[in-house]
Amino acid sequence: MFDISHLHPMIVHFPIALLIVGFLAEVVGLVLKKEFFTKAAFYLLILGTLGVVSAYITGNIAGDGVSETGQLKNALETHEQAAQLTLWLMVGAAIVRIALVWMKKFDGILKYVAFVLFLAGVLSVARTGFYGGELVYKHAAGVQFNFGLDLNSNDAGATTDKNDDN
Repeated sequence: MFDISHLHPMIVHFPIALLIVGFLAEVVGLVLKKEFFTKAAFYLLILGTLGVVSAYITGNIAGDGVSETGQLKNALETHEQAAQLTLWLMVGAAIVRIALVWMKKFDGILKYVAFVLFLAGVLSVARTGFYGGELVYKHAAGVQFNFGLDLNSNDAGATTDKNDDN
């Protein structure tokens, strides 16, 4: 059955992909001095940052459904702290980049300041994703186990004996 906490794992992969590809486009744009890649990086940064905001909001909702005890509690807190840092870095990078483009000042040292902010944000996205992966694959947060058994079935535990027909 679908509930609102399922949105987080459905959303998180978009900002990861958008921001990594956007950063790579930024690198290509800086190296080759091609405006196409710089513009693509700008739009991917904006879309990826919107994705980070969505992932952060849905992550808070999903986190409310996880019972926090022991190692799971520590892992969840680490992921939450990483996500909060990522949120602020990406929002900051997007605001700086929008301001520089709007004021037509995206050149010289300011271009490299925006680049470093983007880099810090992408590294933070990777770190947050790593901790999120640990929550699922190491701590099984949000994972439901049934081992192939349908415990709600009327036939669960029933055995049939073909010799009863005689």
